[in-house]
Amino acid sequence: MSRKRRPYDQGHRRLEKFLAVVYAGGWPAKLWRLFPGAAEVRLERHEIAVGRDPGRPPLTLAFGSDFHLGPTTARQTLDNAFRLLREAKPDVLLLGGDYVFLGATPDRVRELNDLVDTVPAGLKIAVLGNHDFWARPARLEVALSAAGAIVLINEALRLPPPHDDVGIVGLDDPFTALGVGDRDSRQRAVEEALDKIADARVRIAVCHSPDGLTWVRGRVHLLVAGHTHGGHIALPGYRPLFVPSPLGKLYPYGRHEVDGTTLFVSRGVGGSLVPMRTWAPPDVAVFVVT
Repeated sequence: MSRKRRPYDQGHRRLEKFLAVVYAGGWPAKLWRLFPGAAEVRLERHEIAVGRDPGRPPLTLAFGSDFHLGPTTARQTLDNAFRLLREAKPDVLLLGGDYVFLGATPDRVRELNDLVDTVPAGLKIAVLGNHDFWARPARLEVALSAAGAIVLINEALRLPPPHDDVGIVGLDDPFTALGVGDRDSRQRAVEEALDKIADARVRIAVCHSPDGLTWVRGRVHLLVAGHTHGGHIALPGYRPLFVPSPLGKLYPYGRHEVDGTTLFVSRGVGGSLVPMRTWAPPDVAVFVVT
């Protein structure tokens, strides 16, 4: 948390200050939810077969990212997303960051806590995204922790029995750290985290952005990420116009097999600069690991 972070540039700062005034009262989300299907959230289901001991029960993971609590995300969309996460009855809930947009206000922090608290998972693991670091990450960590989530930033843990053959690492946000030295130290931190679960039969990583693949490619069985929004505004055929992520341009959404690692990129749930989406529907995901 003390590591120096890349700030918004002055243009973005001015834009967000302007939007905070213009979007007061959350009218963009209220207007967008009136469009048919605007608040619907897709459920992506996937099986990950890694050859676990057949005597162990399947491990169910649920993953949600980019909730962006704020004036561009309708409460109905959030409710639909968390309903799907609850219905999955996951052993582990994974949260991919970017919990807020336009600041971690007390109301948004409280709402985040309430939503995460509704999911009855035995274990909840969260990472932080760029919008979280640009807000007040300490507030968000407190809210997540109070809802039972463990926030991992280049740290790892082993699951309790009967899934103690599974290790999970939570990665730092690839975009917001500054400087070559920071990149080197972050890579060392990732290596140390991976070493902690090196003997795990199943290794899973959570990162806000698919750019985290650079650090763990071929060393984990599954990497889940968000950040891209699937382009948010995309052309027919789910073709994104712009994705703010180098690897997200290659893998803007969905499941991909890359050098022995299954990468899943969620389109996320909420809106950031604008509430509307085109050919980039919100989603959450469920994985059954066997």
